[in-house]
This record gives sequence, structure tokens and C-alpha cells, in this order.
Amino acid sequence: MARVWLVTGASRGLGRAITRTALDAGETVVATGRSADAVRDGLEGYHDRLHALALDITDAEAARAVASETVKRFGSIDVLVNNAGYAELGFFETFTDAAIRRQFEVNVFGTMNVARAVAPHMRRRRSGLIVTISSVSGLVSNSGGSVYSASKFAVEGWMEGFAEELAPFGVRSLLVEPGMLRTDFMDRKSASFGGIDIPDYAEAVAQYRSFVEGANGNQPNDPKLLAARIVALASQVETPARLLFGNDATQWAGAKIDKLREEIAQSADLG
Repeated sequence: MARVWLVTGASRGLGRAITRTALDAGETVVATGRSADAVRDGLEGYHDRLHALALDITDAEAARAVASETVKRFGSIDVLVNNAGYAELGFFETFTDAAIRRQFEVNVFGTMNVARAVAPHMRRRRSGLIVTISSVSGLVSNSGGSVYSASKFAVEGWMEGFAEELAPFGVRSLLVEPGMLRTDFMDRKSASFGGIDIPDYAEAVAQYRSFVEGANGNQPNDPKLLAARIVALASQVETPARLLFGNDATQWAGAKIDKLREEIAQSADLG
């Protein structure tokens, strides 16, 4: 029996790949983006089971309306993929307060808006899966990624606790932590750089911008493979709490774990 998926940020990148993969598996997908037309344009040929809706996830009322419309039309939301987001890439002091707040408004509070709209339905049914697209940057932070990582660290902490709150009601959670995916995530449609010029950081910022521009389109990990992994896991009775994807992600996370162990041991030595 086909399930009903609700996917945010479905107009391109990983969201589009997940939507297409779920549709290919015979599922029904309510795919959202800031422009419903952009969602449809990227997913031609699926119109019998694809239902595109406009959604700005920072609008809590709009998120509730989409969830309500989905349940009313299809009877359920079996899988929520909280995918929409973007990256503020650059050095912390080069960002305005408004830019940092916008990062959290979308990546954290927007993601919460959608989960808050869908979770009551899943609790009532005592069934459902919430897939939250985080990042290995939600586990590891580096220079140039402090603001983006801060938003993803927040998502990780929130969803880790929220998952425990939902588990007694049969609602499962999957936190997805990809490494660098070969999408347009690092182009100017998804990534934004700080606009404050600080001479002390000028050389480092230039090097970082060069790295990002060179990496865009050349990232090592295939989003189609990740989409297939997510759709396959959604069919399983037992779902892991986390999915690290990509050799880069596992290496960075492993190095972080080793570092934490060292720091814990050093703290213990201090008595």
C-alpha cells in the first residue's frame, strides 16, 4: 500500500531527489517549496501521484495549512521529510545579526514549524516517520561554517530530545547527516556569505570563498544514493536514529568522537 510523504524544499537538490525516488517507489508525495511551479517543473511525469504546494517554512500557519490539506486529501502523512534549509557560509564576525537570525529562522524555527504541524497527526495515528535532514556540520564545526553549524547543532539537539518524546506514540525519527552532496547547495541560491569586511579575516575569507566555489558541483557524494537510502529505510520497521552518509561525513564524525574522548579523559585527569 502506497504511503503519503510530505517533503519540504523539494524544488531542487536533495529534496527533489528524495521526492523523485519516493515517487518511483510508488509512493504519493506532497512536495513543497517556496514556488509550487518550481517543484512541478523539476518533477515532470509524476503528476498522478505528485502534489506540489507552495510553502515558506518560516510561516507557521502555512505549515499547519499544508499538513491539514494533506491529511484531508489523502487521509494521512506517513513520512515527513524536513529538508528545506540553506547555509550562511563564512566567518562569524562578517555576518550581521539579521543574517544570523535568518539562518536560525529557516533552519531551526522553520523546521520546527513543519514538525509541529505534522506531529499531532502522527501521534493520533500512533504511527509515522519524521526524517530530519541535518548535516555532518551538525556534529562538527569548522572555520567558515560556524553559523551554519550552529543552526544544525540546534536541530540535532532539538530532534534528539523530540524523538524520545514521540517514541512512546509509535512515531519514529531519522536524523540524516550527509557530508558534501553533489547538489547546488553551495551556489548563491542556497548559500549566503557574510557581508561585513574585516581586514584581519580578508585572506582567510578569500581562501574560503575559493574553496566553496571550487567545491560547488564537485562534491563527492551522490544525492540520488542518499535519497535511495532514505526511502529504503522508511520501509523498515526499525529505523536507526541517525544516518551518516559519505566517507567524508564518517571521517569527520569519527575524528570528532576521538577528540571528545581525549578531552573527556583529560578532564578526568584533572580530578
